[in-house]
Amino acid sequence: MKLLRILLIVMAMMFASCNFEPERHTLHVVSTGDVHGAWFDDDYLDSGEKSTSLIAVGKKINDLRDSVGAENVLLIDAGDCLQGDVAPYYYNYVKTDVPHLFPRMMKYMGYDCVVVGNHDIETGHAVYDKVRKEMDEAEIPWLGGNAIRENGDIYFQEYKVFERAGLKVLVLGYTNPNISEWLQEEKWKGLTFNSLVPYVQERVDAVKAKENPDVTVVAVHSGSGKGDGSVFENQGLDLFKSLKGVDLIITAHDHKPYVDNVNGVAYQNGGAKAAKIAHSVIEVTKNNGKVMNVNAITTIDDIDKNDVDSAMKEYFAADYEEVKRFSTNKIGTLEETIRTREAFRGQCAYTNLINTVMLRATDADIAFTAPLTYNGIVNAGDIRYCDLRTIYPFENEMVVLKMKGEEIKDFLEFSYDKWINVCNSDDAGNSDAHVLKIIEKDDQRNGTKGWSFVEKSYNFESAAGLNYFVDVTKSFGKRVIISGLADGEPFDYDEFYKVAMTSYRFSGAGDLLPDGAGISAEEAQKRVVAKYREIRDLINEFVIDNQNIKIDLISDKKVLGEWRFEPANVVEPLMAKDMNLLFPDVK
Repeated sequence: MKLLRILLIVMAMMFASCNFEPERHTLHVVSTGDVHGAWFDDDYLDSGEKSTSLIAVGKKINDLRDSVGAENVLLIDAGDCLQGDVAPYYYNYVKTDVPHLFPRMMKYMGYDCVVVGNHDIETGHAVYDKVRKEMDEAEIPWLGGNAIRENGDIYFQEYKVFERAGLKVLVLGYTNPNISEWLQEEKWKGLTFNSLVPYVQERVDAVKAKENPDVTVVAVHSGSGKGDGSVFENQGLDLFKSLKGVDLIITAHDHKPYVDNVNGVAYQNGGAKAAKIAHSVIEVTKNNGKVMNVNAITTIDDIDKNDVDSAMKEYFAADYEEVKRFSTNKIGTLEETIRTREAFRGQCAYTNLINTVMLRATDADIAFTAPLTYNGIVNAGDIRYCDLRTIYPFENEMVVLKMKGEEIKDFLEFSYDKWINVCNSDDAGNSDAHVLKIIEKDDQRNGTKGWSFVEKSYNFESAAGLNYFVDVTKSFGKRVIISGLADGEPFDYDEFYKVAMTSYRFSGAGDLLPDGAGISAEEAQKRVVAKYREIRDLINEFVIDNQNIKIDLISDKKVLGEWRFEPANVVEPLMAKDMNLLFPDVK
């Protein structure tokens, strides 16, 4: 009888320990990315217009946490946080004797982790090393597991394990592997960046074996790409199609909102500038402590820029006012309005200003410039510091290197081949013909259909210091006809010239230097004549020194030369039509 009682007790204990009711857990994973300094909802010019902002994202996240419970929400940013607006610039380079605003905002909003982006690295060691330290102090992991020191150690943190929704959640983070191709070595000195494929799979396997998580998330600062392994810069879909043992992949970098779910693996990209968030609702079923099933529903959620976290706005009001004072400081005046879109149709005041600064700040013979702002306007009148970000939005430095005349011509041929189509005299009246390489497609950023360039317009380099025209009726290699230098001297295809360009272009971005001019990265380093400070700083000095920026001051043909598209009878009607398609709301 006693033995029977013991047996019954043991059986009861075994029965009690077996959970026949499955446990169901609901985890919400929200991601932002490519915020690019869109921190405040008010602009700096008292226009009354609201901007997309982290302050509005904060309201959305607060509402979600109130609805489902903060313990069930994981908030992640996928990188490119420290460039793109006056606010990060101010705390990167001007107000450097106080804690940086970005970690403070991340802590206030309750971000769980942030991924390092290529534009974060572009700020330079002094900036991102400081931010990394302050992120550590705020206990917010700044993830970049493929940024490797010379001794083999990881420079940033690679992963973090969170307890959310009753689950053990592993988040691994990696940055763009192409950084060393874009940026000068000074920006990333001491680091190498491993390709995400196959490195991430190797690390997922190793870390999962160590941590044994219930849910695994991989967050990368890499765009979607084509998913065929052909785009080193954008490996998101490559990971989505190949990674094993991962439940959610978060990407950024290409500014394109996108979600997908295949075979139980979810994919999300929340777009850019805090205009949207990506939101995965992950349902996890466990039985007796073991994960039986994971399923996610992923959406892109709009952010109402007018619905903000008022408490957060008040908390950071002093920071905003300080940035506003810096941003609206008058530095000079502008005689005529500058429109950046005019750079797509030919030589214009926008590129003339940048080229004038580049050539006058150096002893270069020639300068290359591309339109870095797609559709910006700087109105005639007072020039404020914030206007310089419209003229030159990035922290690119300037490099002067020697290029042979033939290489310069090939560089330009490569650029214009990305920019224009081959046309003929009959195309002027053809409604289906286009002189610009544009295409009508769905805009993933706002869900509408519209026209855009096939290639990246920030790679459309033109030259100053030369007199030339581009014949749109000719094929690649025969379009650019150079008649001479701006000062009247002949152009020699066998002569070496000093050419000013951005550090971004010098690093091989857009392939214009390596594939267009045929100058490898190693060879380019040997050709360097001089390096200069950031181009925006040089523009700032130019405006302050000259005060009144008249069109004549930035349009000296003896300095800049002239260039245009020809023949006019073909170009003019097609260009007018194409520009109207690209900018239909512009009068």
